[in-house]
Amino acid sequence: MTDLSHYRNIGIFAHVDAGKTTTTERILKLTGKIHKTGEVHDGAATTDFMEQEAERGITIQSAATTCFWKDHRLNIIDTPGHVDFTVEVYRSLKVLDGGVGVFCGSGGVEPQSETNWRYANDSEVSRIIFVNKLDRMGADFYRVVGQVKKVLGATPLVMTLPIGIEDDFVGVVDLLSQKAYVWDDTGLPENYEVTDIPEDMVEKAAEYREQLIETALEQDDDLLMAYMEGEEPTEEQLKDCIRKGTHNLTFFPTYCGSAFKNKGIQLVLDAVTDYLPSPTQVDPQDLTDPETGEPTGEKAIVSAEEPLRALAFKIMDDRFGALTFIRIYSGVMKKGDTILNSATGKTERIGRMVEMHADDRTEISTAQAGDIIAVVGMKNVQTGHTLCDPNHECTLEPMIFPEPVISIAVKPKDKAATEKMGIAIGKLVAEDPSFQVETDEDSGETILKGMGELHLDIKVDILKRTYGVELEVGAPQVAYRETITQPVEDSYTHKKQSGGSGQFGKIDYRIRPNEPGEGFTFESTVVGGNVPKEFFPAIEKGFRGMMEEGPLAGFPMLDVHVDLYDGGYHAVDSSAVAFEIAAKGAYRQSMPKAGPQLIEPIMKVDVFSPDDNVGDVIGDLNRRRGMIKDQEPGTTGVRIKADVPLAEMFGYIGHLRTITSGRGQFSMEFSHYLPCPNQVAEQVIAEEKERRAKK
Repeated sequence: MTDLSHYRNIGIFAHVDAGKTTTTERILKLTGKIHKTGEVHDGAATTDFMEQEAERGITIQSAATTCFWKDHRLNIIDTPGHVDFTVEVYRSLKVLDGGVGVFCGSGGVEPQSETNWRYANDSEVSRIIFVNKLDRMGADFYRVVGQVKKVLGATPLVMTLPIGIEDDFVGVVDLLSQKAYVWDDTGLPENYEVTDIPEDMVEKAAEYREQLIETALEQDDDLLMAYMEGEEPTEEQLKDCIRKGTHNLTFFPTYCGSAFKNKGIQLVLDAVTDYLPSPTQVDPQDLTDPETGEPTGEKAIVSAEEPLRALAFKIMDDRFGALTFIRIYSGVMKKGDTILNSATGKTERIGRMVEMHADDRTEISTAQAGDIIAVVGMKNVQTGHTLCDPNHECTLEPMIFPEPVISIAVKPKDKAATEKMGIAIGKLVAEDPSFQVETDEDSGETILKGMGELHLDIKVDILKRTYGVELEVGAPQVAYRETITQPVEDSYTHKKQSGGSGQFGKIDYRIRPNEPGEGFTFESTVVGGNVPKEFFPAIEKGFRGMMEEGPLAGFPMLDVHVDLYDGGYHAVDSSAVAFEIAAKGAYRQSMPKAGPQLIEPIMKVDVFSPDDNVGDVIGDLNRRRGMIKDQEPGTTGVRIKADVPLAEMFGYIGHLRTITSGRGQFSMEFSHYLPCPNQVAEQVIAEEKERRAKK
């Protein structure tokens, strides 16, 4: 058995193009895992092994790899930065104990870094910060540190300062040891020397070291008092305080360097082993009640002595069959063991277990608490399922995934592709919970739903290349919804007499709009037993089932509250079915009276525009019915934040590049639903009715 205190499960996350994958490559090279580094821009990076990743130079799925540094075992997950794939970051953070947030020295804290940082805060993951690309034009370490404070509201604990800037960036000053690390021009990570701090930086280093000591010692009152009285803490005492503050998220040790030029990575690796928590130092995961999803108060304590508890956090299909990535929280898993999947109630035998290095693998026969491994050929396991010891059933806190906001209709080009398409799409859905598929019953079309245009574009590309399925793709569709605007009080009676026992159910109810985002809620305030309690679930089921089709154009209904306050029943003829039918009739009768309204998804859009084009970009967003929320001038341009309806954002990237001569960038994510303006709503409703009529 290995010593868990020498394990580090970490993720590397950041905005698109901040250099996560390059940083991962350098770490693998330094730890001796690979002998030749691959470059992202040549499409040769180790963790970007999908064809689509190599071509586009972006990371699409998180890749796991294991390496060793100073007798510590690091399980590293390189996550995507693109907003359409945030679900990959979210699920990786769920199973990690620590993270490295990479920020670009010139781009600073970009929109996607904010989203990922927020996810990491939600998951309470300790992090260190690495400000990368300090060799680039416009790089400014101190500006990025300021943005971390302002934009992320976090406290960066500056541990190293850059020596030189842009082309003259040669190394870093380590404030803890008060030494300078200077690399030569060979670009090899091991060619550096440790010297004294350059004279022109002595004052700055002293000032930042003082800040470092004061912030760190707030974790220990006795040491702080001694320091106030002029007693310097030892390096070990300081490290203990930094470790403590990092674990409880008080501050985030901040490093700087250039991954591409191999400068400063060693110090980041030392920080991972020194300050980030081992699996035993993290608050254990809650166990939840499988029925209600509420925590039971029990925890999955990280120890090999406990019963087995593990979470399947990712499923991947490759040339060897289905791989299920698993984080083991407690206990031991051996080849040939029988385990229970608490979500399905079925047991499975563990066949082959492998340790992953991107898409290579090493077979192993046992794994234990703290490990991140993959199991080959599991049948019924999905993302978020808990695997446990059959004698100690438990459920770990499940994962919640965002709802898709955009859909496209696809159909296979020929008969042969139809069969292949079903199997291939099934595999993709198992891999990615934010990608959904449904069949339109009337037209028989297959509808693919996802988080954005790029997301669906890549899925169609994978279907074509990996599975050989050629698809015809329709225009993208927006996920419109309907809601109501005014309360209604109404009554409905369902009765049917046709010889033998009849059906009878009478309900008196109030319907009112809910707060946005509350969804459908149902309560019953019936007194005196006019409607017996056993029929309440049937009435709720009747209403809930009808929410799939709104009265305006048949889009799903959101944010409706139904209160059942009275009714009537018949001792013989009333049944659950009768009351369910009554609820359905009531829905059809009352919803059109409740001021139904079409609502559309609004996206939080973050656009970067060069100074010269700001007016054009804002004018264009206004034409797209956008609400400008904020403008933030930077060194190379302006960041514009706006809320824009998704319907107006199709093909936006091409248009933005045209008006900014290719220099503009943007990212967007779903924010909330808002009512459609009348003329838009009328057009959408007319088109939807026509589409349904054709079928």
